[in-house]
Amino acid sequence: MARDRTLESADLDHLVQTDRVHRRVYTDPEIFDVEMDRLFGRAWIYVGHESQVRSPGDFFCSRIGKQPVVMTRHKDGTIRVLFNRCGHRGAVVVAEESGHIEDAFRCCYHGWRFATDGALLSVPQRQGYPENNVAPGDPAYGMASVPRVDHYRGFVFASLSADGPSLTDFLGHMTTSFDDMIDRAPDGEIEVAGGIARHAYNGNWKLIFENVNDGLHPLTVHQSSIEAAREQDDDVWSDGAGEIAIRQMRQNGVSWDFWENQIGLWAYPNGHSYLGDYHDDAKLVAAQRDPSFADYLASMERAKGASRTREILSVMRWNTNIYPSLSFMSQFRQIRVVQPVSVDRTEVLGFCFRLKGAPDQMFRDTIRFANITNAVASPVLTDDLETYFRLRCGLESDGNDWVPTSRGLGRDTNDPFGGRQAENGLSELHIRNMFQTWKTCMAEGRS
Repeated sequence: MARDRTLESADLDHLVQTDRVHRRVYTDPEIFDVEMDRLFGRAWIYVGHESQVRSPGDFFCSRIGKQPVVMTRHKDGTIRVLFNRCGHRGAVVVAEESGHIEDAFRCCYHGWRFATDGALLSVPQRQGYPENNVAPGDPAYGMASVPRVDHYRGFVFASLSADGPSLTDFLGHMTTSFDDMIDRAPDGEIEVAGGIARHAYNGNWKLIFENVNDGLHPLTVHQSSIEAAREQDDDVWSDGAGEIAIRQMRQNGVSWDFWENQIGLWAYPNGHSYLGDYHDDAKLVAAQRDPSFADYLASMERAKGASRTREILSVMRWNTNIYPSLSFMSQFRQIRVVQPVSVDRTEVLGFCFRLKGAPDQMFRDTIRFANITNAVASPVLTDDLETYFRLRCGLESDGNDWVPTSRGLGRDTNDPFGGRQAENGLSELHIRNMFQTWKTCMAEGRS
């Protein structure tokens, strides 16, 4: 109880100021526990995509904060999100990350069986309970449903809170980033494919959201891979994977003047943001109509017409952050799911999407791009992971207790969709915006 009293006596509001945040927000385990309750316990958290549970009996396991959950496709065709906990002694019921069941989930401990909607189906030796009071179908003993579940165009979110804004209200203008990814499919649908690229880092979960929309870091953090890519002779043959890797590493070397004068950054309510795209390599950007995209462009124009195809491909976004659980690259068909483990440990799961109706080459390019941006063997991602670790070590040490977030402060302008547009792509607007939401959530429910 002493830990709780110490935390409640702290002025959480004081930790987040207009132009700086206190290092405790990254390092204090008590603050992390409150985040799990007041932020992850109330926000809409990304759970999975409907294509991962295509048929009745399919399931996929995830987490909401520290809570293990399982997303299922029930026999009536609906998607359910259940707490992955047995109604008997509390064991995790579903141990496999994904799969299919023909009849029921079975708890490994005492053999209780549950349907894909969480209903208790059977109990061994039921007569042993007083007055036979443990009955199939009794919700008191089932796998409980998460209070709220909804989806936007196949992306499934859940909330541990029975009350709060609707999913579409929570997402707001950020639905357009999901639209950007899905509309790039000639058939208007996408599906998860290619497995999971997972990694973890020794640092706070907020660091990745700050970093992916930080235009100031690539030129320095990724200097070694930029230089290696620039030294590569273009006349030396490489397969598609090598070519995409080299081109992406070179793109990270665009000048700060480019970021300052040509790239935008936008922030929206509930902590969300997106960074304008900085890619100008025709081999990476379909909108530039390089011959390598000819088959894809043809399939898009057959399905949607030339004018609509140009409109779709003209949207140029890099990373979109859906705070506090998801970051994705709509143009490059991949997402990162951020799952906090502790105050100084974070797991990140990467998923790639196939554009239905698009040539197979597009999905191969998606995987190749993911391997250079999100894979643990990538010379790009490893730079970021090392940086997160150094941030953790530095923030845990004595010295200046405050971390400035003031770059671009006072130079933001209102945009037409209820958000703010930064002065340029080097601003820290997205960080200030996330911490404003953090501050509001952390204050709610405090005794």
